[in-house]
Amino acid sequence: MTAAQQQDLQLQRRLQQDSIQLAGKTIYINPFLYWRRFDSNTDRWLREPGQLSEEQIQQNRIRFYPELEWALLDERDQEIKDGAVEMFLKSLELISTFHPELTSGQLLEVERKMAITKKRSFERWVEKSYRRRTREESREKRRFARNRFLRGWGEWIALDTTHQALVPVVALLVLSAVAGWSLGSSRSSCPTLVLPPEQTGVR
Repeated sequence: MTAAQQQDLQLQRRLQQDSIQLAGKTIYINPFLYWRRFDSNTDRWLREPGQLSEEQIQQNRIRFYPELEWALLDERDQEIKDGAVEMFLKSLELISTFHPELTSGQLLEVERKMAITKKRSFERWVEKSYRRRTREESREKRRFARNRFLRGWGEWIALDTTHQALVPVVALLVLSAVAGWSLGSSRSSCPTLVLPPEQTGVR
């Protein structure tokens, strides 16, 4: 099998996982395959976790994760699974928006296939989103701390009391530098007298 045939086969498998045939139509169950039809608000709504209410997500936990005992999950796992539930709900809303002709039975088929094939990929997507958000938040905190530090120094330097305290310090530094320079130059201008051996008594 050639490399092109292998790529084609992989693409077909991926499309089979990302779509379902209903009433002679191909319905994509991967929400990102509709991105060409999104506006910027819809794109942001889909990509950013935390757009749906906690109550709505908690009510649908068992719907998509009937096998889980939520009370036994640690906080991080629970957060990721809740994000995946949010992705399921958003995806179903998008599919029903782009395919209003689907019946409730057909939407149930879409939901079943989605729960089987998209669970792990939605969890990975949510995990990446949270990591990216954490990085952005820490970067923003560092930038804020740096700006606050520089602003604090600028305000301190602008104070009259700071000017009054700095003037004698700067003057003292200048005098010390001048004194050190003059002392060093006077020493270098007076060479040390070296006596010949006859006068020192050393033979």
